[in-house]
Formats: sequence, structure tokens, C-alpha cells
Amino acid sequence: MSSFNIPNTLTVTRIIIIPVFVTAIIYKRYDYALYLFIIAALTDIFDGLLARLKNQKTVLGTFLDPLADKFLIVTSFIILSTYGLIPKWLAITVISRDTIVIIGWFLLYVVTGKSNVEPSLPGKVTIWIQSIFIVYVLLNLNFFSLPSVYSLFQWITACFTIISGLHYIYRGLKLTRAF
Repeated sequence: MSSFNIPNTLTVTRIIIIPVFVTAIIYKRYDYALYLFIIAALTDIFDGLLARLKNQKTVLGTFLDPLADKFLIVTSFIILSTYGLIPKWLAITVISRDTIVIIGWFLLYVVTGKSNVEPSLPGKVTIWIQSIFIVYVLLNLNFFSLPSVYSLFQWITACFTIISGLHYIYRGLKLTRAF
């Protein structure tokens, strides 16, 4: 099966959108940033859905999809916190969680020789909560009449980020004990 299929093309598109998204934030084109982020999030939905429905899962896609997710989320939190649009502590929480997950994946590979770690339900939920938070922030920058739930939303995002990070640590320790 070819690695150049529609799901992998959507994943690569998500990666290509990232620098354009960053440029939109830098130039305060929050409308473009919102559209780009939503398009990127939709590619995340459709790449996995198409890969399963069309039986087009590939080794490249299995590696690239979560990497594209991490790049999009981490880059978004970095750029938004750099410009004071979200708190730095929240960006640090998100970046720390993803750094721990990546280091854990590497250590798990070194210990067990296996690199295929499936995403967990808390991990998937966290990615979506983080994405929805980013969309909320961008919507707030474009439309000022949204309900004011920003503080609550940032704490929910932080809590899910921490919980999923702890869950991945737990799973990793459990896998190393089984080995």
C-alpha cells in the first residue's frame, strides 16, 4: 500500500498549515488564524476516519498523524502565549505534557524495543479540549460577544492536560513492568 494516500496527504496538509497559522497570528490576522486552525483540526478528524474506512492505514500515517497533532497544538500554545493571548503557565503545562509523552515513548522503545504506543482515550480527549480552547481564544479575538468562560475553560484544559499526562506515565510504567 502506498504511503501517498488521502489520509497521509491530509496529515501533511495539517503540518503545512502550521507556519501559515503562525504567520497569521504574528500579523494579527486572527480571522485567518481561526480558519486555518479549524481546517487543520478537520484534517485531523478526516485523516483518521478515512484511513479506517478505506483501510488505508500506513506506517507513515501511524507515525506522522500524532506528530502533526503535537506540532499543531504545541506551536499554537507557544505562539498564543508569546503574544499574550493565553497564559504562559498554560502553554508550559501543554508543552511539558507533550515533552513527557515523547520522552516516555522513547524510553519505552529503549526498554521494550516496541514503538507502537496507541493513544489513550484521555489523550484523545485532551487534544480535542486543547483544540477547542484554541478555537475559543481565536473566536474571542474575532467576535467579542462570546460568553465569558475563558478562565474556566483554561483550567479545564490544564486539568485534562495534566490528567492525560499522568495517565500516559501510568501506562508507560505498566508496560515496562510487564516486560
